[in-house]
Amino acid sequence: MEKQEQQKVSRLVFVLIPFQGHINPMLQLATILYAKGFSITIIYPQFNSPNSSNHPEFTFIPISDNLPKSQVSAGDLFGIVSALNKNCEGPLTECIQEMLKSEDPHDRISCIVYDSTMCFSQSVADHLKLPGICVRTSPAATMLAFAVFPRLHEQGYISFLESMSLDRVSDLPSLMLKELAASMKKITTDGMLELGAAVADSLKKCSALIVNTVDFLEQEAITKVQELFSASAFTIGPFHKLLPTISSSLLKEDTNCISWLNKQAPKSVIYVSFGSIASIDEKELLETAWGLANCEQPFLWVVRPGLRSHFGNFWNFALQIPWLVINNNS
Repeated sequence: MEKQEQQKVSRLVFVLIPFQGHINPMLQLATILYAKGFSITIIYPQFNSPNSSNHPEFTFIPISDNLPKSQVSAGDLFGIVSALNKNCEGPLTECIQEMLKSEDPHDRISCIVYDSTMCFSQSVADHLKLPGICVRTSPAATMLAFAVFPRLHEQGYISFLESMSLDRVSDLPSLMLKELAASMKKITTDGMLELGAAVADSLKKCSALIVNTVDFLEQEAITKVQELFSASAFTIGPFHKLLPTISSSLLKEDTNCISWLNKQAPKSVIYVSFGSIASIDEKELLETAWGLANCEQPFLWVVRPGLRSHFGNFWNFALQIPWLVINNNS
């Protein structure tokens, strides 16, 4: 019997941004595609490295990010993301070039699959003449905001925001633009606008978009996204519903609350978490805390390390409430 020719497979190179809410869905998508026959390489900045032992079927490769500890500890989200996009382009290019030199002819790289916030990856894909697939880990509607960012080059920052406040931006018909513009004037920096424009540019250049959403929930938004950015958009989410749960927390998980949760009535507990990135000041935190306490509904609130001090006297009061659990270790 003649020896059968070795079956060819395609390798997908995933580029992660090192934040918990982005790492999880990207690894979930990688797992989904691995089950379809693709081999997977995960490339990630050294800051907030994912746990490779949870996915022995993948190849994990770290690249230098040159992030100083002072910048990471300062918690400047947009500063960190901008730095990653500037610092990682060279290391990613070199990494994939080395992969291409030594790749197995039966396991060739077919494309680069990157988190939309790591928009420099599209430039790397273009340089190496590889397709780039952009993944939006959040709903499609969030992509519409990027449609207005390129206008900063045409109108300037001030007129850009003023055009929003006058409700003349037809690209975002479903948003209250006056309120959005007022909010942006308080927090928008030149760096944020430049990053938004870079993301929008990569969305227009990518070969395809994958969105972590369900088509029937966001048909209008998906249609608008495809009109604005031209790329075909594929809605194959929510990713976490398509495969078994896999732990991928960057922090040590605290399961002490599980016994309390098991004693509650089904669908009766409110889960509260602001994730690993969003910031909240003491006034906002206390207002949220008292609002939840006064609703007299069981709830579980995950509090990041370092935020407990914001609770003040509410903490001692909270410990006496039978329907409230605050998990401050995860």
